[in-house]
Amino acid sequence: MEPPLSQGVGYAVVLGLGAAFAALMVLLTRLLTKHLSERQDSEMFMTANRSVQTGLIASAVVSSWTWAATLLTATSMGYEYGVSGGFWYGSCGTVEVLLFTVVAIEIKLKAPNAHTIVELVKVRYGKAGHIVFLVYGLLTNLLVTASLLLGGSAVVTSVTGMNVIAACFLLPVGVLIYTLFGGLKATFLSDWIHTVVIYIILLITLFTVYTSSPLIGSPSKMYDLLTAAATLTPSAGKDGSYMTMDNSAALVTGYTIMIGGMSTVFCDPSYGQKSIAAAPMAAMNGYFIGGLAWWIIPVAFGLSAGLAARALQLSITAAEASAGLVLPYAMNALMGKGGSAAVLLLVFLAVTSSSSAELISVSSVLTYDVYRAYINPKATSAQLVRFSHACVIGFGIFMGAIATILNYLGVSIGWMLTFVGIVVAPGVVSITNTLLWKDQSKLAMCVAGPLGTVTGLASWLGSAHHFVGELNVSSLGNGYACLIGNLVALVSSVVYAFAFSLVQPQDFDFTRFKTEITIVEDESTHLAPEIREKRIEEAEIRAHEENVSLRRASKISKVLGISMTLILVVLWPMPMLGAHYVFSKSFFTGWVVVMFIWTFLAAGVITFLPVWEGRHSIMTIARGVLGKGRKRSDEPAIVMEGLEVQGEEEVMDKKLAREREMEIGI
Repeated sequence: MEPPLSQGVGYAVVLGLGAAFAALMVLLTRLLTKHLSERQDSEMFMTANRSVQTGLIASAVVSSWTWAATLLTATSMGYEYGVSGGFWYGSCGTVEVLLFTVVAIEIKLKAPNAHTIVELVKVRYGKAGHIVFLVYGLLTNLLVTASLLLGGSAVVTSVTGMNVIAACFLLPVGVLIYTLFGGLKATFLSDWIHTVVIYIILLITLFTVYTSSPLIGSPSKMYDLLTAAATLTPSAGKDGSYMTMDNSAALVTGYTIMIGGMSTVFCDPSYGQKSIAAAPMAAMNGYFIGGLAWWIIPVAFGLSAGLAARALQLSITAAEASAGLVLPYAMNALMGKGGSAAVLLLVFLAVTSSSSAELISVSSVLTYDVYRAYINPKATSAQLVRFSHACVIGFGIFMGAIATILNYLGVSIGWMLTFVGIVVAPGVVSITNTLLWKDQSKLAMCVAGPLGTVTGLASWLGSAHHFVGELNVSSLGNGYACLIGNLVALVSSVVYAFAFSLVQPQDFDFTRFKTEITIVEDESTHLAPEIREKRIEEAEIRAHEENVSLRRASKISKVLGISMTLILVVLWPMPMLGAHYVFSKSFFTGWVVVMFIWTFLAAGVITFLPVWEGRHSIMTIARGVLGKGRKRSDEPAIVMEGLEVQGEEEVMDKKLAREREMEIGI
């Protein structure tokens, strides 16, 4: 396909829009500092002071999990497999987020002062276990960012003709800038903006395909076109139909993505960091809402753009489909240059929002789990912030270099998706047992993961040779070989972990997480002794109340996580698969209506819940900007790092009251 947009448009979006977002995030950070007294010490930069509410956590989960692959691969699966393609991508990509809620709650309950999930491993297993999981965490960050930039650069190049290497290096630039200035809080705010725009484009796509497009325009017309397409280019589904869940190839791909997704959620420190940043009960609520809201994005893109590409019989090669180019082809066919521009914006937002989470994650891990742990244990808050800034810049450059290398090797985003779990899935059981099972031993932590990775790689290579007869990039992407490699890596690591733990159980005391992981005090803040004592007393009362709620939430999250997993990957699709059911026209119409409703609900919650929860802060900032806030001369004032604020005792009383009101209760 000839690029529908010019290179100038590509550079304008990648650089211009990136700079605009960076400027906006820097401005918001300044406003928060000036009007809400939020200061960028190390705790704010890395953990957002552990006060982020449900709405922003949910939007961050949606944004971080909406990779370029979410949009591109889900659409390609809809094109190749029909209605089952987007569904399996969505369901198999949601369950790991729902299940991670259990881990998120345990972090809040057992390690309220944690900065990274990797810190917990050091406390429990010492240096050896810490280094093993540190490698898994950083390797996951590396593979995730490589996948993001591979998909993003491929689409930017196909839509605008922009040089693919330039795209690899320039896409992260804007993210790097606002992450430097705003830290984790800035990524939450940008995630919300990105997610809102993604939902708007998703709704436009759905309405175009099923109501206004002269090429399709209704569920009935889509059904007829897909029925005709099944006779010309039949799918692997029942009778070659694209209107059935009975498609074994889609099922294999979906389950492979589920195992890979499990590893990238549980082993990626950025997801643990979101739970750390959350206000106590926002961890459970935010992850569940975010997981269910995210589900509809791949499902709806597969149902709209993916099916539209198949219905219109667009000329797309297997290599182009694997590279994720079905979405730009379909959007260009449906909406012309406007559709291509929408795809460019979608992919830019998906890549930058997820990249921001990876940047701050790598920065946090290197700062707390390398620099503070082994280089400078007595590092001050200012030193930690400076080191984290250097890590953000360094990793921003490094991710572009890795994506460039993979581009030259001919690795596609589809290949990366099915490969990642083979390498890092063994880390899932290690980190889960660290928080949930007191008997997992240090030996199990150090050995089970690496052995699982080696076993998975051996199974993958052997299966690829068995099914294809040779080993190369193409044969290693064989669906069955990838599923076997992912499954063996995960299951074998579980066996190894329990076997080595039974030899010499640890019997770990979880209270050590609370006593051995401490908050880094900002040395520039000097509180009067009576204020400090009052703050400690309030914190103890708040902690007791939070623990009661968190223990209840822990039980609820386990029940909901398992229940929703069974619904999404067993109880909903399997009866239709087992009955070899092919959708009727009326059933397909009802299916489309349900997806419209789910999209509206998800978009509404993700858009308006953060605004409602932040309404008081928004009004405070608005009054400050308009000059209608309290006059400083009305109150005794002190000077704090050049910013004049209200009397110290009143500031602390109000801050404590506000935090207590925000953080307690479901």
